[in-house]
Amino acid sequence: MRTSAPGQAALLMADVAEFLAAQGVRYAVIGAMAAAVHGVVRASLDADAVVTLHVEEARALRQSLIATDYEAVLRVGDVDDPIPALLEVRDSHGNRVDLLIGLRGMDPEALNRTRQVAFAGATLEIVGREDFIAMKAFAGGPVDLADARAVIDLDRESLDLALLRRLAQRFGRETAKVVADLVDVVP
Repeated sequence: MRTSAPGQAALLMADVAEFLAAQGVRYAVIGAMAAAVHGVVRASLDADAVVTLHVEEARALRQSLIATDYEAVLRVGDVDDPIPALLEVRDSHGNRVDLLIGLRGMDPEALNRTRQVAFAGATLEIVGREDFIAMKAFAGGPVDLADARAVIDLDRESLDLALLRRLAQRFGRETAKVVADLVDVVP
């Protein structure tokens, strides 16, 4: 285990990423860690990733995590929840990684567009820029939209706008409008 104290969620993410890879579970790091890779650094007390598992598979993963001395709590959402379930993983220092068990509207190909980043001796699969922006637009909170806007503004010319618009459509009409507003406004 890489962690030695509280405040090391990124290091716990490296451990969890290796654990997921060893279990054959594909994932993409999202949230503040992905924002940092895409050029926007902000503080966060946890690390987040999305995995494409069914809830029953997440239950089995939870048991495997517990057997490896992690604390793991699975919360299952209701039918209307855009996140079918959330697996919260903690270490003995209180560091936390949240594994979103799916995300309604996420393109199944998102995990094929990840960017590999070396971190703390591990290789992390970071969500691609266009997927990151679409997910942030779907989340829709002020910090989410600020992250999306900043990632767009950092390198607007290299964005695959057709892909971004298609991804946003998958999340629904409102997300598509938010993305259109974000990309059509020139700073």
